[in-house]
Amino acid sequence: MNPEEVKAAPEGLGGPVPLPFAHPWEYELHFPRDPRAPAITRVALRAVLAAHGLDELLDRAELLTSELTTNSVRHTRGPASVRLRWTCPVLRVSVSDTSPVFPMPLPQLPSEDAERGRGLAILELLADQWGGCCLDETLFGVAGKTIWFELRTDDGPTAPPSAPAIAA
Repeated sequence: MNPEEVKAAPEGLGGPVPLPFAHPWEYELHFPRDPRAPAITRVALRAVLAAHGLDELLDRAELLTSELTTNSVRHTRGPASVRLRWTCPVLRVSVSDTSPVFPMPLPQLPSEDAERGRGLAILELLADQWGGCCLDETLFGVAGKTIWFELRTDDGPTAPPSAPAIAA
């Protein structure tokens, strides 16, 4: 279905009309402290971005989201959430958890054989922008933090060649 068809589709016949590419949207996933949560989050992220025609952002968004959700599961004691927000041409992914401890960048990258410690360096290299803040209270009712990153599309405010159809 191309963007013109999305606009012309009659409302009420078989459900809502898909959002045009440049319209804003937001999705949020809450997950427990469970080692399966980062994989589940990656699947959900890929489904959302593919459904909205943002394939060019998939690989970077998946890697960065995986880094942040893995850290939330590994280094906190409570639940976490991931929020995806699209405001054309920027995708913002925010990961919130119940730890008020903000990750500190290492003075240098870890050795080549180190298994950990590259998360912020990867974020710095792949995100168009990133940041975070400590929170007095999160969605879960305790202190915590949010770390976010933004990725821009090359397309700008125009729609991709064809918007994906929504399966019924």
